[in-house]
Amino acid sequence: MCVVGLISGLIDPDIGQYLLREEGEVVVDEVRHHWVAYVRASLEYLAGALLLLLVPFAHVDIAWLPMVLWLLLWSHATWLALGVHMDRFVITNMRVFRVKGVLDRQAATMPLSRILDITVSKPILGRLTGYGHFCFESAAQEQGLRDIRFVSRPNERDQAIQRVVQRSGLRGPRPN
Repeated sequence: MCVVGLISGLIDPDIGQYLLREEGEVVVDEVRHHWVAYVRASLEYLAGALLLLLVPFAHVDIAWLPMVLWLLLWSHATWLALGVHMDRFVITNMRVFRVKGVLDRQAATMPLSRILDITVSKPILGRLTGYGHFCFESAAQEQGLRDIRFVSRPNERDQAIQRVVQRSGLRGPRPN
């Protein structure tokens, strides 16, 4: 059971440990990256598989080379995929925060009161497949939450943030 917990902690960030439960903080939305963010890693896996197909045709003296290249490509692709998987953006009733990192974890947080503006950009591919990029503007310009890329369903996520900000009373009362 201990090994399972260790592996689970390595491949899935525990968002609950970052919550201020005593203060009543709850998760409104935990945002994982859109599948498009995994395309580069997938292409590297495919290139590695193609290298493996070369092994039977390689000269005996260099047959090890495609195997080594395959191992390097798949290791790098796994690292890229884990990096994307471990990067989470979380919206709570009190703040937004981001947790990322495979071996070393980094957490950046911003109280809802510090959010001045959210820019949502949707490139043409994003409009076709359903992702966008967030850019947060706050009083402190240098923070780990400035750019969040490959957010799935960006309009819904933007509206969720706006609803939380509105309900917290930070932007004034709702219009009638």
